Amino acid sequence: MKLKIKRVYDEPAEDDGTRILVDRLWPRGLSKEKARVDLWLKDVAPSNELRKWFAHDPAKWTEFKSRYHAELKHNGGPLATLQQAIAGGTVTLLYGAKDQQHNEAVVLQHLLSR
Repeated sequence: MKLKIKRVYDEPAEDDGTRILVDRLWPRGLSKEKARVDLWLKDVAPSNELRKWFAHDPAKWTEFKSRYHAELKHNGGPLATLQQAIAGGTVTLLYGAKDQQHNEAVVLQHLLSR
């Protein structure tokens, strides 16, 4: 298994493998054809409450990771679905945030790579 992360707005590449969107909301201004998403797992994304609280504020990053881990642990179904999806080969987790270091795909990549 090779697990990568990439901004959904970046151009799709042949070596992306299966492209999985891990955002709760569809990316603004992006057509489904251009995004080339193979699977949209919005239920693995942070809850609306957590997403709004975090608001991509790097000062809240450590607490966001902790709260997000707790959400994933409490509701393991979507994470199990993601684990099954990545078992077969190269997977790219897609996210819409502008911040490449502080987003849910980074947390998921770290969690699934352990």
